[in-house]
Amino acid sequence: MLLSVKTQLKLNFKERVLMSKHAGIARFTYNWGLATWQSLYKDGYKPNQRLLRTFFNNHVKTNPDLSWLKEKGICQKITEFAFENLGDAYQRFFKGLANYPNFKKRSKSLGSFTINSGGKAISVGGTRVKLPTIGWVRTYEGLPHTSTTKFTISERAGNWYISFPLEQELPKPSVKVAAVGVDLGIKVLATLSTGVVFDNPKARDKMKKKLAKQSRQLSNKVRGSKRYLKQKLRVTKTHKRTSDIRLDATHKATTTISKNHAKIVVESLNVKGMMSNHKLAGAVGDANFYEFRRQLEYKSKKFGSEIVFAHPFYPSSKTCSSCGHVQDMPLAVRIFDCQSCKISLDRDQNAAKNLEKLLV
Repeated sequence: MLLSVKTQLKLNFKERVLMSKHAGIARFTYNWGLATWQSLYKDGYKPNQRLLRTFFNNHVKTNPDLSWLKEKGICQKITEFAFENLGDAYQRFFKGLANYPNFKKRSKSLGSFTINSGGKAISVGGTRVKLPTIGWVRTYEGLPHTSTTKFTISERAGNWYISFPLEQELPKPSVKVAAVGVDLGIKVLATLSTGVVFDNPKARDKMKKKLAKQSRQLSNKVRGSKRYLKQKLRVTKTHKRTSDIRLDATHKATTTISKNHAKIVVESLNVKGMMSNHKLAGAVGDANFYEFRRQLEYKSKKFGSEIVFAHPFYPSSKTCSSCGHVQDMPLAVRIFDCQSCKISLDRDQNAAKNLEKLLV
């Protein structure tokens, strides 16, 4: 199975500057390609990434103002992958999977870049990696001993990360619970039909006051000044911390579910519709529904489980898991009291049991 390994790099100041230069060149190349694509399209041409790459290489050779792109110590493969990413962005747009490509802005992030060694295999292992042209860099965590053909280096909240694809053999199937229903929620992250409950860390609520204070301090700084940039980094790190708390809980829950259950039934929530409710939007986003589903999909393959998605309008919360009676259940009502068989249980537990019955 093809997986991805990602870990933080341990860089000194000189190495950070070098990474920033690579990311800047990748961003410049992408934006140049996007602007040229739009210009050619307006003139009636049908451009593609290969044509743009040829134009760009000729443009760099004839324009002395772009000599900084050929600076010593810069891996020239980054421009190739920048055009490849632009081509992929257009392909996703044409297929209706994404919006029209936008220009990349340095104000949001220093960005990322991809490098390779001309298709040759690169050995990886331990806490040091030798990158093409760049040289040796260190990592905080030990990497698996393997080989890869390319690396992606990215920046987030002042930290640099390295990632690369890794082929991994699927583990031998372990003894698992036959089937389980998974009900996703806001109050708790997930409730299983077996009775197990995964708590929602509610990272947004935990960091709300801190983020509001830092944002007010940022608004009082002169835009573009050193103090503004320092404060902006603090805000970015708080956002990262919030995201990491949310992601950690999601990873732990999805790994436990996929590892210990042979068949998993989870509801397909209409997240877009739920986000349109301004009273619930923040809590729904904090619950990480889309990421929860995405992780369950690939982890079920990794651990040899089968996953089934219930229809978005399946009335799992309104149906009695004991007798099948259907009744209205306002969101504020947390206990399901069946009007037919008089059974009483938690609404999330009831919904999870109904989802499990879809396999019967």
